[in-house]
Amino acid sequence: MQTNLASWACETDQGREADAILRRCVHCGFCTATCPTYQVLGDELDSPRGRIYLIKQVLEGAEPTLATQQHLDRCLTCRNCETTCPSGVQYGHLIDIGRNVVDQKVQRPWRDRMRRALLRKGLNSALFAPAMRAGQMLRGLLPQALQRKVPQRRDPGPLPDTARHARQVLMLAGCVQPAMMPTIDAATIRVLDAVGIGARLSSAGCCGAVNFHLDAQAEALDQMRANIDAWWPAVEQGEIEAIVMNASGCGAMVKEYAHHLRHDARYAERAARIVELVKDVAEIVAPHAQALRERLAPGGRAAFHPPCTLQHWQGLRPLSERLLVELGFELQPFADSHLCCGSAGAYSVLNPGMALELRDRKLAAITPHAPPVIVSSNIGCVSHLQSGTEIPVRHWIEVVDERLRGA
Repeated sequence: MQTNLASWACETDQGREADAILRRCVHCGFCTATCPTYQVLGDELDSPRGRIYLIKQVLEGAEPTLATQQHLDRCLTCRNCETTCPSGVQYGHLIDIGRNVVDQKVQRPWRDRMRRALLRKGLNSALFAPAMRAGQMLRGLLPQALQRKVPQRRDPGPLPDTARHARQVLMLAGCVQPAMMPTIDAATIRVLDAVGIGARLSSAGCCGAVNFHLDAQAEALDQMRANIDAWWPAVEQGEIEAIVMNASGCGAMVKEYAHHLRHDARYAERAARIVELVKDVAEIVAPHAQALRERLAPGGRAAFHPPCTLQHWQGLRPLSERLLVELGFELQPFADSHLCCGSAGAYSVLNPGMALELRDRKLAAITPHAPPVIVSSNIGCVSHLQSGTEIPVRHWIEVVDERLRGA
């Protein structure tokens, strides 16, 4: 694609990066076939190709409008288009740049600004955990829309003393997961303990994804730096062999720290080292699959929903599915498993109509096969899918943990 960027864009790092990405696009349209929003709306401007044109126009000097902003907002950032694109267009990075530029030029309506600010502040607040516990206690009294966002609380169970292991890893404990579904972290600690790995919880905060995708990229970069500072002593002293992620959304974001901080002279090198250490929990468990299976109660059928942040961002779907099969799961195939379920972080709050449409399409593909359980790798997907079905939806590590304890 030929470009002629405005001088103000050419003079910035973001502008130069966007120009290089835009020039790789050849207008082929393969991306439209795998874009969830285009599948639902059928609007070219709600496809990757259409959004690329909008971003190009803005960077070339056209004035964006609220409509421009809305088309960019409707993108789920699932990156399915990236795994489809034959030209290697890094659409995910381009949409980040486009949103940032448009947000600086177009002021959102005050209601939208307030809603996004409340989401950012609320999800990053120390008050989130007590508020979630109160919501879970009063869940039956909440409006249906809120009930969908408040999962039923389950007992996380006892935790082993893992300090005895020579192998140690670090686990992120700063997101909403410990408050919403503490069973996921507890199950992760017990399964890693079973394969001889000790997990210690980090005191760092959110990975930065919430702020980054809600118009606060500068605040997100500060969170990234704070996390690196919190993790660095254990990294520098060689106390850990990996930073383990059991939420693929967090893992996808942390694996991009090096990209986001590449121009930061103080943090670029450290960010690159952090990225080398970040592993999804499936990557840690996979080498021990055979030995672990011998300790598990018999498995059974399950439908595995691979989150977009696992399969399109990190490319870990094949490894995860192979691991589940090696652990004794009989995976039930279903149509369009590559498409987003509609969760996408805060997207399901800001775009509930699209989110519920995509959720129902996903469940319509899965439920006819009547799997006894749906498993996934990200808390957002688990919570979102569970809100639309009576079939239990769990993180796969929880089901493995139950089989371990059942044996």
